This record gives sequence, structure tokens and C-alpha cells, in this order.
Amino acid sequence: MHIVFAASECVPFAKTGGLADVVGALPPELVRLGHQVSVYLPLYKTVRKFLPEDFKYAVRSITVPFEYYNRFAAIVDGGVRDGVQYYFVDCPELFDRDGFYGPKGGVGDYGDNAERFGLFCRTVLEASKQLGVPQVFHVHDWQGAMIPIYLRTIYYFDPVLRPVATVLTIHNAGYQGWFPPKTIEQLLLPWDLFTFDKVEQNDTFNFLKGGLIYSDYLTTVSRTYAQEIQTPEFGAGLESVLIKRHWDLRGILNGVDYAQWDPARDPKLAAHYSAEDLTGKKECRRDLLHAFGLNDVPHTTPVIGIVSRFATQKGLDFIAQIADKLTERNMVLVALGNGEPYYENFFRDWAAKRPHQIATQIRYDESLSHKLEAGSDIFLMPSRYEPSGLNQMYSLKYGTVPVVRATGGLEDTIEEWHADERTGTGFKFYGYHPGDLLWAIDRALWVYHNDPDGWKTLMLNGMAKDYSWVHPAKEYVEVYEEVLRRRG
Repeated sequence: MHIVFAASECVPFAKTGGLADVVGALPPELVRLGHQVSVYLPLYKTVRKFLPEDFKYAVRSITVPFEYYNRFAAIVDGGVRDGVQYYFVDCPELFDRDGFYGPKGGVGDYGDNAERFGLFCRTVLEASKQLGVPQVFHVHDWQGAMIPIYLRTIYYFDPVLRPVATVLTIHNAGYQGWFPPKTIEQLLLPWDLFTFDKVEQNDTFNFLKGGLIYSDYLTTVSRTYAQEIQTPEFGAGLESVLIKRHWDLRGILNGVDYAQWDPARDPKLAAHYSAEDLTGKKECRRDLLHAFGLNDVPHTTPVIGIVSRFATQKGLDFIAQIADKLTERNMVLVALGNGEPYYENFFRDWAAKRPHQIATQIRYDESLSHKLEAGSDIFLMPSRYEPSGLNQMYSLKYGTVPVVRATGGLEDTIEEWHADERTGTGFKFYGYHPGDLLWAIDRALWVYHNDPDGWKTLMLNGMAKDYSWVHPAKEYVEVYEEVLRRRG
């Protein structure tokens, strides 16, 4: 089977979140299962550093029509990595920018994002006719959602593309791609699409909504999130569409690339360790504390770690509300991330007030995130919602006990600790109140301070979990086979 992935992010080329990890890890696993996979990405400015100076074009020019003009795109041959063929859509005036969706370090999105990702999707369709028509287009989030819309409208009578099935994965229903009504004309689509049962929502052209309606099958990134997005709390206005299509919606938990996230061989760590020999974790803890400038921390004091986008969605308002009470506990906390200025300033101020207990670095640093996973004793993820989450799964592998809110993938991957049975992998809270988070942290701290054997069992229980991509990849193959059966 030939599957074409179309996405706006993919590690190592372009990343802002978990979407990039999925598109980077799932295709190689599908190749290992015997399938042919091609991945199409925009050729952002940052992507060029991954290409050789003498890179080659797979397709020199593709004409993409708009309402009053044409644009011209090309396809750069990104080569084969782990059996996956990569292609990059080159349109410098639209993609050769510092930011992926908006000005880097700025506020808001680019005003021409509808044109940018409309062109991206149409170019993928045209390029596929020359480079290999797949059996399935697997598209991701609103940036890829125009592919099923195009296929079932203006490409409906295309004899080459008409048989191809489409699967849309929702990584975060909160990001939908809203654009003004005139986008219909700009992308040369018929006005009869602009109705509430198709792409219109609140007098906007909603890319994701259209993708949900026109795709053959829908997936999202955990079983619990698949249920949550069918409710007003998590559906972000699309819950009615998702309820209507619930028979075509499947939650498939994201996997972890253990080639990159394994404390037994992680090159970013000060020392390696495993479930059979945990001694290296102490050196990783010392290295982490040194990197954050925390000195003379007693070995009996647990280290709480946070790696996060600094945003309310991540539950950081809960942390801000319990900050004073938390610093009364015997613990130190290190935080790595950036995002909303309010939370960046909160962490800076908190660290300034308690310099011997709280430390933060306001940036994204891949190497440091590995060090934090390995060197922390407890990992904090109090997200208001979390479609899948990866850091909690990294934490399990690194013997770092997660404290999480029971939502989305966090609910699916973390099992509450039961001291009597010695079962469980972490601590969860269900409420929507900062006091619930503090109570979960207190439960973790109690076990750490009072039950060292239980704590070690907690660590080993987590390290024994397997959240590799092997099983999710097989589930995706089942989805592909199902949509191909439906299309005859």
C-alpha cells in the first residue's frame, strides 16, 4: 500500500509540537510493516539547512490557480530516510519565512495562511499525479484538510485521483483554520460549499470542519480525546460534526520513538541507566540541577520537572495559584519552556523570589528537555486538555513519576498508584481546581519521602511500559484498509 502524508510539521525538519513527532515517527514504522510512504512538507526557511546545497527538484514547476492570478510551486526531492521518501513544496514567497504559521516571536498568524496551505494541499495533489498516486492520503490538522475538500469537489471528476481514500488526523481540535468567506473564491471553490453542513462556521471558512466532513475516515491521538471532542467542553464548536461522524472516528494513541527517548542510550544524558541499573539517574539529577543553577540540593529533596509550552491550556494557571503553598513543601522545581508572556513572567518572578528552590529557563531546548526528563524525580502535566501528550510517556521510560490531570492521552497512559497492590505508574487528578493538583502532588511527595521501596516500584512500573509506535502503526494500517474497502 502507498500512503502519502501531508502535514505542516515533521521532525527533524520543522517542529512546534507533537504533530511533528507523529509525522516523523509513524511513516518509518509503516515502512517496516511493508508499506510505501511519502511525506510532503512545506519548504520553510528552517528546512533548507537539512538539504544539501545541490538539492534536486523532483518536479520543476506546478501551476496553482487562484482567483486573479497563478502561483508557481516546485517539489524538492528530500531523499529517503528510514525508507520514507520526503518531498518539500517550494514556493518561496509563501514559505521562505522565519515562522511556520506567523511571525517568529510575534503575535498572531500570517494573513495569507489560507493561500499558503491551500497552495500546499493543491500542490500535493498535482505532484502526486507525477510522483506516484497513493491509495491513501493521510492528512493532518487544518493545514492538510484542504486535500479531502479539493478531492471531493473540484477534483471529483479527475480519473486519477478520484479513487484515492483520505484519512484526517486531528491533533488538536482547538486549532481549526478560520478564514473569511471570500476564501471560497480565492481558492476557486464553488459557493455552494459555504453552508453550515459543509465548510461554513460562524460566517467563516473553517478548514478543519471541511476536512472532517469530506474525509473518508477520522482519527485522533488518544481514545479518551476521541470521546472528549464530541462534547462542548473539548469539541471547540465542532462537536456536532464529530458526533454525526462518530462511527468514522477512532482514537489511536500516539507512540514514542524509543530510538530517541531511551535512558539506556540517550546521547544527551550525563549518564545512562536502565530498569536493571538505576545508578546513572543520580548523575543525571546532579547534571540537571547544575544546568539550572541549583546547588547543594539534598538527595532527600525531590526534583519536580516541567517541560511545556507556557499556556493556560497546559494548566499553568493552576501552578501559579498553588505556587506559594508548593514552595512550603520539601522539593525543588525546574521548568523549561516558552509561550505566553504572562507565564514566562510568572516563572521568572517565582524563580527570583525563591532562587534556591525554583529555577526556570525561558526557551525551547531539545537537549535540555532530555536532561530534565532523566534528572527529575516527578514530572508535572496538569493540562486542562491534552489530546495525546508525549512527555508523560517519556517520563515513564526515564523512571520519572508523572503527576497529571486525567484528560485525553494523560488519562489513557497513566495509571494511579495503589500502594497496597504496588500497581500504577503515577498520580492523577480529575477536578478542575488548583487544589486538586496540589493534592496529587502531595500524594506523590508522601510516597517519595515515606515509602522508598514503593517509589522504586513506581519507577520500575513506568519503565516497563511499552508505548512504542509498533501497535499504533498497525492500528493505522487497519484504518487504511477499512477506507479502501469502503471505496471499493
